[in-house]
Amino acid sequence: MTQNRIQQNLARLFERQRIVFWYDDKKEFREAFESLEMEGVEKAEIQSNEFTLKHRILREEPKQNFLLYCEDKEPEYLNNWLLDVQLHSAVFRTDQSAIWLSEMNLPPDFADVVTEHEAFFDAGRAPKQAETRKQKLLDLLQPDDLKQHVRLKMLAVCADLHQLADVRLDVICENLFDELVEDTQPRFALIERCNLTGVLWEQIERHYGYVSETPSVKDFSIELFKSCYALSITNPKASDKAALNNDALVLFKRWKDSRKHEDVFESLSGSYAELLDIESDLNNRDLRDVIEMDYYRLIDQKIIVDLVKAVSQRTLSEGEVTKYCRERRQSHWYGAFKHLYTAIEVASQFLSALDTVQLNMSSTSDAVHGYVRHWYKIDQMYRKFIHALKSSGQMTLLNNLVDTVENLYTNRFLSPLATQWQGQVDAMDKWSVPDVIPQRQFYSNWVKRYSNRGSKICVIISDAFRYEAAEEMIGRINGEKRYQASLSHMLSSLPSYTQLGMASLLPSNGGEFTISDSDGSVSIGGVSTQGTANRDKLIKAALGDTACAQQAKSILDMTQSEGRELFKNHDVIYIYHNRIDHAGDKMQSEGEAFDATERTFDDLMILIKKLAAYNASNILITADHGFIYQNKPLDESDFLSADASGEVHYRDRRFLLGKGLSAPESIKVFSPEQLGLSGDVHAAIPKGIQRLRLSGSGSRFVHGGATLQEVIVPVISVNKSRQDDVAVVEVDLLRGGTNIISAGQLSVTLYQTEAVTDKLKPRQLRCGIYTSSGQLISDAHNVTMDLTSDNAREREMKLRFVLTQDADAANNQEVSLKLEEQVAGTNQYTEYKQLKYTIRRSFTSDFDF
Repeated sequence: MTQNRIQQNLARLFERQRIVFWYDDKKEFREAFESLEMEGVEKAEIQSNEFTLKHRILREEPKQNFLLYCEDKEPEYLNNWLLDVQLHSAVFRTDQSAIWLSEMNLPPDFADVVTEHEAFFDAGRAPKQAETRKQKLLDLLQPDDLKQHVRLKMLAVCADLHQLADVRLDVICENLFDELVEDTQPRFALIERCNLTGVLWEQIERHYGYVSETPSVKDFSIELFKSCYALSITNPKASDKAALNNDALVLFKRWKDSRKHEDVFESLSGSYAELLDIESDLNNRDLRDVIEMDYYRLIDQKIIVDLVKAVSQRTLSEGEVTKYCRERRQSHWYGAFKHLYTAIEVASQFLSALDTVQLNMSSTSDAVHGYVRHWYKIDQMYRKFIHALKSSGQMTLLNNLVDTVENLYTNRFLSPLATQWQGQVDAMDKWSVPDVIPQRQFYSNWVKRYSNRGSKICVIISDAFRYEAAEEMIGRINGEKRYQASLSHMLSSLPSYTQLGMASLLPSNGGEFTISDSDGSVSIGGVSTQGTANRDKLIKAALGDTACAQQAKSILDMTQSEGRELFKNHDVIYIYHNRIDHAGDKMQSEGEAFDATERTFDDLMILIKKLAAYNASNILITADHGFIYQNKPLDESDFLSADASGEVHYRDRRFLLGKGLSAPESIKVFSPEQLGLSGDVHAAIPKGIQRLRLSGSGSRFVHGGATLQEVIVPVISVNKSRQDDVAVVEVDLLRGGTNIISAGQLSVTLYQTEAVTDKLKPRQLRCGIYTSSGQLISDAHNVTMDLTSDNAREREMKLRFVLTQDADAANNQEVSLKLEEQVAGTNQYTEYKQLKYTIRRSFTSDFDF
């Protein structure tokens, strides 16, 4: 040992002790002792002067540091006259194992630990790595560590773990599993080199029940997958035997849910699913047997296939399908399959709704009210289904379900509703519906009321933002803190196309509306309404310079100061947004209409918050028209076989403009007087949902006609308040009939007291069983309580907790089942609720027979 090393090791001992003994039985370090100089340390020799030294160090100089050197071996306890001093001091040792013990601040009786695992401490050919290992171990050691604790911490260091909180067998296993997807296993190789494999397998056997004549990390991981699968099957077969215990299941669930090890778990899960032939086993299981499991991607695939079949064949109720799809939100693989689960859930709701829908109407008012109260939901569910279908990319898997939904949507809803409504339209003398505000009166009925009371107002007009989408938008707005939104409706102008709809929303000052039969453009009082610049002129002409028109992009691109300046100088701001119509009106992109609707929700929310930041507190959102959309390619029968005659000057897919028009029975012709227009341009509208042929144009996304989906236009009123009005649902813990835990598992029910709504948000919880000292003695469940049913029974969630071996130490003690919530933006949790239980397990509960 070098002089420098001696000096360093002694200095480390003097950091904690005032007196250090140095025995040199081989008489090798006399020169080192004599040449040693340490500030604040007095050197003295033990040479049959024990009582003199004791008096000096304890009475004469009780605060002085002493290095007591003895050129002899350490005496037996009975012959050591300084034993009482030595027991409260440190001993400096110079043999290799003693040096390592000294470096680790371990007592002499730990010598077998360092000698058995010499490679852990020995510098050998890699001195830097050895020093790093020793320093990491030193950082982990505690004064009261036993030998098994030291060895476990050595294992942790070899497994590349550096935090005291990570010195746990499950964490060590997780880090060793990481190497199974690599070409080499340096962590396990180091464990072997340090003679720690016996320690590792002994610990794994004791905690998890793994026994093998030739144990390996890979074999253990395979057995872990195999046993946990058997332990978790709801209705196990006789062949479902688990070699491992419940603690292994807790390890497995923790590993599965770890973001740090997510990629490794998924890779091994895929490999082992094939190795264990999980697919064949799943083929012989009912989906209810595996609905709570998420160990293999194949489980989700099996559940999805079974659910698609069940929904198509109507063998599961809507409630059951919704329950199963919601339960799968907790699945490890949900992110990969969420669109499929959404499609299945919505399809089930869609089919259930069609079973009870009544499309009868006694008047035009009755029809409009029926749509805005009930029928819009069918269109909404169809949109959500198609959007989820396309987002999933699994057209083949859902093919049968798609055919069912498409056929029912067209034949049981869209076409019959249009036919019923057409009968009411055919009886109209003019285009209007009693008790429904016409689009032409939008300004006077909504915008002007703000101006009359001296309030500023922003009007967002989103092209083709139809009623059913607006109803969903209401939920999103109300789900935001301090925002409140309400929905009403009006009847669009006819034909229901962009130019006329946009013109109808402007303040007109009594000017006449005229349609050009050459291009369909609209003018008010002779002034064109086409384009933002022209609309700005018309708005200013009607309301003055404190009103203006803007494009949504311009608003979004403004700085906060620019936006506030705009809002400060204007009382009425019309803002034009175009995403849905922009996609739907092109043949190559019409299939993206529903995706554009989803993106419009985001656009509008961003726009609302931007305007609020500019100090806007009153916002209206409306549209120029709606649309009808059928995702599947149209049949020949969906197009008119006969056309209107006369002077046809402008043609679109759902209307014609011209003069002197006459038409077959399949087309309804409106005069300008019937439509409230000036001039002599007539409009011809195909009845029902039929289209006109138009070369180079799409046919699935259309508007301009008179169906309810095209002509019922939403009006959303948004207000920003100063008080938070969003809460989180309450959740109760329901225990069974006893507060005693007498087995290795505990089942409880979480009850969500109210349904989730726009203003009542889901609650996310972490659940587990803890001792009074805070030790987790079960697996942990992360759950989201987001149930929307009004039926109390459908707002229950059952959980099953598996106790670990640590629960044995809490036998006959009180423990707590805790529900905890994560503190936003942190890794900390606060307690939400808890139930007290007493563990009272008899010795026979550990037997399997």
